[in-house]
Amino acid sequence: MRRTLRFLGGVGAGGAILAGYLYTVGAETVLNRLVAIAPWALGIVALLVILEGLADAIGVWASIAPLGDGISGGESVQFALAGDFFDTLSPAGPVSSEPIMARFYSVATDTGYSEALGVRSTAKYVKASVQITFSAMLGLFMLVGSPDAAPILFTFGLSIAGLALFGGVILYTREYLSSGLVVVLTPLVTWISRLYRDSPHDQAFVSNGVDRYWQRIVGFQETPGLLALIAVGGLIEQVLTTAALWVALAGLGTNTAFLPILIIIPLPQIASVVPIPGSLGAYDLLLGGALVVVTGVPTTVATAAVLVVRTLSLPFSGVAGGICVAYLRGWRPRGQSN
Repeated sequence: MRRTLRFLGGVGAGGAILAGYLYTVGAETVLNRLVAIAPWALGIVALLVILEGLADAIGVWASIAPLGDGISGGESVQFALAGDFFDTLSPAGPVSSEPIMARFYSVATDTGYSEALGVRSTAKYVKASVQITFSAMLGLFMLVGSPDAAPILFTFGLSIAGLALFGGVILYTREYLSSGLVVVLTPLVTWISRLYRDSPHDQAFVSNGVDRYWQRIVGFQETPGLLALIAVGGLIEQVLTTAALWVALAGLGTNTAFLPILIIIPLPQIASVVPIPGSLGAYDLLLGGALVVVTGVPTTVATAAVLVVRTLSLPFSGVAGGICVAYLRGWRPRGQSN
């Protein structure tokens, strides 16, 4: 019964996100775009959207491998789709969804929450860094000298510098950050643990958890192969998303080069700063605008292609992800199977 309710809740949430998207851009506008695209292209785009969601399982498997006995390929797919669901539903994307998913990872591998969060934080950082760096290098090769592309290259440069600075500062000041986190998190953890434990967690418990979090991050130095696999998975996702947009444009009667689209795919990650589930509107605006700049297609065509891809990806993330979320273990406080 509980799983049925969760399933219905997941599907309902996915439907609500799609409804919000249709309300934001206009249901009639979306319908007109779907009717305008060639049926063969619509089918291929749908397939590419599904494959992109499944490709995330590569990075999930590689990041969870250090925890306990790791997870199976099937579980990786389940967690990847569930993560997409929370990415879409959560206001800040992975920033707010990964802390949720860490609970389920820890239960599946019989490890601590902080360890699960540590490996997933590393995975998300590596994936974003590789995608942005790859796009920046490709952009310098293909777009340099184009005045219209200067803002895109500048944004990539700032992003790379910001990621490098962020990572360096975090690692350099981690002792001070650890102390601050213990002070801030102890009252919250103690209060929450009182709800389901006779002996609430204390400061020593929180301090130990923060230490394990850092150990998991630093521990990836001993497994560079896993980091490489996370990076490869991220690039495969980027290529599949690019292919979906490229096919959508072709289905709308516009032939464009593939590589310029590949360059701009990481840009909409900036949309996650907008506190709206699914980054409704912000994602479309950033990606559509960048598409016009690098390909030279009319704004209406770029907007239509983005609308087609988003109209297919949002319900897939919501519904397929909602089904996977319904069968996750770890909903109860102590991690019992349910």
